[in-house]
Amino acid sequence: MKDIRIVFMGTPDFSVPIFKALAENYNVVAVVTQPDKKVGRKQRLTPTPVKEASALYNIPVLQPVKIRDEYEEVLKHEPDMIVTCAYGQILPKELLDYPKYKCINVHASLLPKLRGGAPIHHAIMDGYDKTGITIMYMDVKMDAGDIISQVETAISKEDTLGSLHNRLSEMGKNLLLETLPNIISGNINPTKQDESEVTYGYNITKEDEKIDFTKTSTEVDNKVRSLNPTPGAYTTLNGKRLKIYDVRLSDRYYANTVPGTIVGFEKDGIRVVTGDKEIILTDIAIEGKKRCLVKDYLNGVDKKELLGVILK
Repeated sequence: MKDIRIVFMGTPDFSVPIFKALAENYNVVAVVTQPDKKVGRKQRLTPTPVKEASALYNIPVLQPVKIRDEYEEVLKHEPDMIVTCAYGQILPKELLDYPKYKCINVHASLLPKLRGGAPIHHAIMDGYDKTGITIMYMDVKMDAGDIISQVETAISKEDTLGSLHNRLSEMGKNLLLETLPNIISGNINPTKQDESEVTYGYNITKEDEKIDFTKTSTEVDNKVRSLNPTPGAYTTLNGKRLKIYDVRLSDRYYANTVPGTIVGFEKDGIRVVTGDKEIILTDIAIEGKKRCLVKDYLNGVDKKELLGVILK
């Protein structure tokens, strides 16, 4: 199988274990990733995680701004197969049609559920009890191709974006290694996606990051976990942005109290009313300060001034 020429296309941390497994077991002739971006306060030009990983294997890297206009550079490497994982751009038909073994994608959901660029965030945010990895043939429509293989995992109430991201990345690596020999040998039976079952996990917007305390405690908890560790769910406290990274559910109920109101304190948390009960904030970062446990934050503030404040 080492004679099969594979082009890998991917960008973020999630893609790195998948890329490394491919590079160590197959003939990866080129890597395609997004252009370097300016990052941080100093706006340093930073390579993508996949580009950094590719340096370990001395594999040529292509970084087209728009793949639909620059696909010919990829074709010069004469790929027998293209493998993508969280690349970040839609592939043109010219690329999809070229490889002998077609283009396959490693996607972090149980398709047809959660098509789109942020399936891991939305699996938690939208209250799914399970998700997984799908390996599929690519199609001109986003994440709509025939399914080749799948593996699933339960989503626990303790899962965060970070824990689920890492677990799915490893699952993606393992499933790809299991599936590729069958693709190459033709020992597969792809199945079409049921369009009536389609849901979407579009890229997260700033509005998605904002907490709505009129929602139930469970919904607020889901949002917080779905954005931990980054970018973090947020609200505002006395005009300052307050990021919330962890909460604890409570059965206390407050009638006729505005959702978002701070109603009390625990040794390790701040009690806040939601649309049905209350939650206890336990891990936060106030604007201009580092992330900290609430028990440490409370040591430096006057609780009386916080009581009755409405988080908005």
